[in-house]
Amino acid sequence: MNKELTPREIDRIIEMAWEDRTTFDAIEFQFGLKEQEVIELMRREMKASSFKMWRKRVQGRSTKHAQKRSGNIKRFKSNNQRNIG
Repeated sequence: MNKELTPREIDRIIEMAWEDRTTFDAIEFQFGLKEQEVIELMRREMKASSFKMWRKRVQGRSTKHAQKRSGNIKRFKSNNQRNIG
């Protein structure tokens, strides 16, 4: 990862990574981090137990990968997601 992230950006990436419907592609689009870089960030920023829980949750989850998602889902975020300014 070439870019230094602010604490606010790191928090947002973690939040997006936990969201079921937010793809790794959306994170890459917004922050320039590839899936492996998101995994490394999560490992670095979270407690080990929380990281393991997250990895177990997202591994193999089709909603985290745009190519595996249903074709009728076109948005990056849930309608219920709060706006961050």
